[in-house]
Formats: sequence, structure tokens, C-alpha cells
Amino acid sequence: MTSTLFFPDWRERVVYAGPGPRPQLLHEDGTFKVVLVGLEPGGLIPPHPGEAGVYHFLEGAGRMQVDEEACDVAAGSTVIVPAGASRGMAATTRLAFIAVRAA
Repeated sequence: MTSTLFFPDWRERVVYAGPGPRPQLLHEDGTFKVVLVGLEPGGLIPPHPGEAGVYHFLEGAGRMQVDEEACDVAAGSTVIVPAGASRGMAATTRLAFIAVRAA
């Protein structure tokens, strides 16, 4: 049997780091993984391939690169990335997002 996970305020769990991220694991099982990531202005996540994923931005602004396409992201933006696609991030301001990735 599984139990519900409830996080009343993501701000209590996020760790802002620079120049790279310090993801905070919220959940992981055999089907998917959920992390909360904070980046300081100028912080980077280098492009890397990965499984299918959903990135929902909670705070700040930046630029997400998915293969050859660049997306300007801000609070409220959601980016869905297919499996195998390269993805990377650059924070313009303090940036926070939740990533849900297939296992």
C-alpha cells in the first residue's frame, strides 16, 4: 500500500545553489522520480540526455534548452521533454522548479 506525500510549502524544502544545482528528492519509486531544484542567478545545469520528464517552474526566470530549441521559462511555465532529448538550464534570476522524470 502506498501513502500520500504532502508538501504544504515547497519553499521549506528548496535549496538554492550556484553554480550548479542541489536537487532535493521528494519521491522516487520504480516508475518515476520527483525532485525540487533551486538555482541562484547565473546557475547552470549543463545539457544532458535523460528519460521523459516534466519541468514545472515555481519561481524566477531562466532559459531551458531542449535539444536545439530554447525556451524562456518563468514561474508558471511547464516544459515536457521526450525521452532521450538533451536538456539544460540557465537561471537568469533565482529559479525554482519541480522535475518529474520517468524511472
